[in-house]
Amino acid sequence: MLPTYQRISGSQQSNPLLAVRRSFRSSEKCLILLVLLTFGFVCFGGFFFLPDNFGAERVLKVYKQFQRAGPEIFIPPPPPAHGLDGDEDLHKLSDREKLQEKIQKELPDDFLEKPDLDLSGSRTEGPEFDNMIDSGVPAAVGPIAGGPAGVVAPPQIIDEPEIKSPSKASTGSAGSNAFNALVGEDPDPLVREKRNKVKEMMMHAWDSYKLYAWGKNELKPISKRGHSGSIFGAFDLGATIVDGLDTLYLMGLHKEFDEGRDWVERKFTLDGVGIDLSVFETNIRFVGGFLTCYAFTGDRLFLEKAKYVADKLLPAFQTPTGIPYALVNVNSGPKTLLERVISHVEIFFVNLFYKISKNYGWASGGSSILSEFGTLHLEFSYLSDVTGDSVYRERVQAIRSVLREIEKPKGLYPNYLNPKTGKWGQQHMSLGALGDSFYEYLLKAWIQSGHEDNEAREMYDDAMQAIIQHMIRTSPGGLTYVSDLKFERLEHKMDHLACFAGGLFGLGATTLSNQYSEKYMEIGEGITNTCHESYVRTYTRLGPEAFRFNDGVEAKALKTGEKYYILRPETFESYFIMWRLTHDQKYRDWGWDAVQALENHCRTPNGFSGLKNVYLTEPQKDDVQQSFFLAETLKYLYLLFSDDSLLPLDEWVFNTEAHPLPVKGRNPLFRPAATSSSP
Repeated sequence: MLPTYQRISGSQQSNPLLAVRRSFRSSEKCLILLVLLTFGFVCFGGFFFLPDNFGAERVLKVYKQFQRAGPEIFIPPPPPAHGLDGDEDLHKLSDREKLQEKIQKELPDDFLEKPDLDLSGSRTEGPEFDNMIDSGVPAAVGPIAGGPAGVVAPPQIIDEPEIKSPSKASTGSAGSNAFNALVGEDPDPLVREKRNKVKEMMMHAWDSYKLYAWGKNELKPISKRGHSGSIFGAFDLGATIVDGLDTLYLMGLHKEFDEGRDWVERKFTLDGVGIDLSVFETNIRFVGGFLTCYAFTGDRLFLEKAKYVADKLLPAFQTPTGIPYALVNVNSGPKTLLERVISHVEIFFVNLFYKISKNYGWASGGSSILSEFGTLHLEFSYLSDVTGDSVYRERVQAIRSVLREIEKPKGLYPNYLNPKTGKWGQQHMSLGALGDSFYEYLLKAWIQSGHEDNEAREMYDDAMQAIIQHMIRTSPGGLTYVSDLKFERLEHKMDHLACFAGGLFGLGATTLSNQYSEKYMEIGEGITNTCHESYVRTYTRLGPEAFRFNDGVEAKALKTGEKYYILRPETFESYFIMWRLTHDQKYRDWGWDAVQALENHCRTPNGFSGLKNVYLTEPQKDDVQQSFFLAETLKYLYLLFSDDSLLPLDEWVFNTEAHPLPVKGRNPLFRPAATSSSP
């Protein structure tokens, strides 16, 4: 062991000058070690966590901007030619083409530019647009060779010959009829005109998003940029692209669909997403959206993406009860040996300070939320069917088992459940926020199964009977509404989110004839009418976020925080379903009134925006085009003005983000997993 100081013989006097220092004191060693560790940590963090500022991607982006600015930057345009009737020099044209070809070859495969916009005006004027109005199909999309007139070709799938498109799903009549159902024009030309208006609104919303926010989650149409404050944060997950793909496909906008598919194939990833993602929102928008596109097209890209996202959500289910947490960190796992070593180090530190899955702190002592963990069944069950992997169905079936066995106060389901103890949180029940889609998925799981999941139907009927008894009320003016129930006290307030319940009760009445059917239909019609009243009692004729029934007020918002409208679809969902079930003209009239209200108050030159106060003559806009506006609001309005053959309700069931999934045993596009090989 090295001495700290040189020791002098005891017979000699200690000379300070001879006391030569050979090492450091303990405190000095600790200080030096701390400095070295800090330096190492900074270098490690800089290498692994800072953006790559030194790669070639930035140079390529700048180069691509010059390329998009026009070939004239590289080759100046020649002076007007003489003797060629003003045409350009053919030699220079050839040189320019060669240069363009060279640039394309040298770009990496994963370099994707924003899709070009059609700003020529050909979409809204000229004979092509007239043809589109007459046929309901964009003129740029041609008919299938040898197919029925007016049937547009599905998007082509490149280098995947084994995949069947909807039009080729079967050599028999089933496949052909399935694709014909994706046309769905109403025989009434006035109705077709209204449907085409909704299609034009979709094109306006999509083109604006492409121009100002391509790849971002949502658009701020007034600010003309991406919306970084969405539920998915500032990471470029393309929520609007994924949410809007199936709507584009239904409307025959296959060029736009292909643009979105190309982005999904090249750019969509959850790797490196450094935020907690909502299990519920990620499931209904991304897993649901991809599964619907797979059902429509048979394109295995969408199936692979759906499985990829669902696998990222599975860690949230690792709880003592099987009830998943609300939030999950979806950073991807490593691939190489070095990445594995680094990942283990990162996970060690993450587990010290942070949980990979967790609940919202405000949710009744860290409870999971009924409407979130109860809204996974449709997507996960279908994913097991089409992949052959039972793990997804097992996860949601475990949730079902807990909810079936747990004691329910007055037969009702409170909105909060602790995933560790399996006990209810606050005694707050709602068919609106925090509870809504759980009840929706009970009925729809039964429908999706081809009426084989009797457990789900029984749970639905039992829950509806308790809600009818304890939460459904009629106002002095005769309006039927469903109130929130807090600690055994009715609030006499109904959320806009609860307006889907009109269609829910209607479906419950018509899909099974039993002792409850007549009452269900009566309530469904009453709730749909009440939600319509909440719309027409505002200046904008768009409904508030919540409305009350007390102090002489009926179907009106009283608080400032309840007067906004963020392009929500729930009322239009009930219009659509009740129209399909009854063919009562009033539902189409109400829907058209809503289309005009959206045009008058929510449309901007660059997309659609929500409103901060629906009762004002000139309401301020919130500057957000929600992704569900494309996924739900416009889809339900489009279907409202379509023939019943477009997505018939006995063959398709809509998830809570309006992504239709095929009904087992009744829809030729169900696409079960092949038994001979895994997908």
